[in-house]
Amino acid sequence: MKLSADISAFCDRLGYRFKRPELILTALTHPSMSSPTRPDNQRLEFLGDRVLGLTMAGALLQADKQAAEGRLAPRYNALVRRETCADVARQIGLGDALKLGRSEMVSGGRRKEALLADGMEAVIAAIYLDAGFEAARDAVLRLWGDRIARVEDDARDAKTALQEWAQARGQQPPQYLEVARSGPDHAPVFTIVVKLQSGEEERAEAHSKRQAEQAAAKALLQKLEAKDG
Repeated sequence: MKLSADISAFCDRLGYRFKRPELILTALTHPSMSSPTRPDNQRLEFLGDRVLGLTMAGALLQADKQAAEGRLAPRYNALVRRETCADVARQIGLGDALKLGRSEMVSGGRRKEALLADGMEAVIAAIYLDAGFEAARDAVLRLWGDRIARVEDDARDAKTALQEWAQARGQQPPQYLEVARSGPDHAPVFTIVVKLQSGEEERAEAHSKRQAEQAAAKALLQKLEAKDG
């Protein structure tokens, strides 16, 4: 099977060439584009989620041989959550290669976080079926990169901490406002401002709204802690 130009270019960005090209075609086919002769990526997404989970569990145990389960769990959740998978997908332009039906294309499916995350997990499964667990693990570790090393910061839920700070002082929950969006469709940058009832505010940018909200909350918490100190 000869791959189309867009999928071939995606494989270059992925850094992996398939011995069975039909696997990557299936991994990139959204249910809106499936047919009796063209399966969608949902089954692969199910498998890829498990391959990703095992890879990250092993990587975390290797990275910190002393951490208890209570410390490992939030790190694990930060690495395998939908937002992280979608961020990696944007990093390699997965959205440009997705095969979508017309309705999904019109509604901006190539930018949707859920579609990107599902596609990323399906691609992981495709590598696993094509070459085995070690190849899939190596691809995941390469693509996730330094996210594993800095996961301790990512695992902290700054939004929850900021809400608790506000409630302890009799304030309403913080408000999060999207004030700007820039960048290409496959790698948008969101600018979020977080505001407290008392007037303090901070802003941050990231490739997903959730990450931008967390970053803004973290920046505001640091400002408040410095002020309290």
